[in-house]
Amino acid sequence: MKNTFKKNSALFILVCTSLSLYSQTIQPDLQDTAKWKIVNRTAEFFTEDGKKAIRFNEVRDNGLMMLMGTDFSNGTIELDIKGSNKFQQSFVGIAFHSQDTKTYDAIYFRPFNFKSDDALRRSHAVQYISMPLYDWEKLRAEFPGKYENSIKQAPGPDDWFHVKIVANGKKITVFVNNDSQASLEVEKLNSNNKGVIALWMGNNSAGSFANLRIAPAR
Repeated sequence: MKNTFKKNSALFILVCTSLSLYSQTIQPDLQDTAKWKIVNRTAEFFTEDGKKAIRFNEVRDNGLMMLMGTDFSNGTIELDIKGSNKFQQSFVGIAFHSQDTKTYDAIYFRPFNFKSDDALRRSHAVQYISMPLYDWEKLRAEFPGKYENSIKQAPGPDDWFHVKIVANGKKITVFVNNDSQASLEVEKLNSNNKGVIALWMGNNSAGSFANLRIAPAR
């Protein structure tokens, strides 16, 4: 009887701890390497404009820094991101509902398009993808203008900007720099409804990130 009680108590504590982790707002330390798995990038820590930040190098193919142990479903993800004005070399964002390093949803930005004189390029400022089946090329070819958009109050391409992503079932909504008007609204293209959160960089892209905050839906 005593052993059974101890086992049940331990299980109860474990379940309560897990529920607590996934039901409260968390602000992960981007510089705590024990909590993260870096894929196809190297990172350095720095402080800029009061932000305790992390910067990744630029190499071929996509890169991730995955927050291990997260099981995000519905709620909000907020963070500060900084790319650059390097044409076709600045793709920065966040992945979520990740099943592994190849299967995830992501919202990312092309800062070099933020303030372009070309209206078509400006319309490619923020992008949704659902990997591996729906990359940007497939979405642009089959659903032009549906899964990417311009940013009305566009930040400078070399500046920090704040991102808020709201996941609500199949609906994904993106806000930039606390604008009350969404920069992008899409419906998910897969049935994965929970998974790991990761910082994301595209092919040949560096990127800087700070102030990650994850809040589950209430």
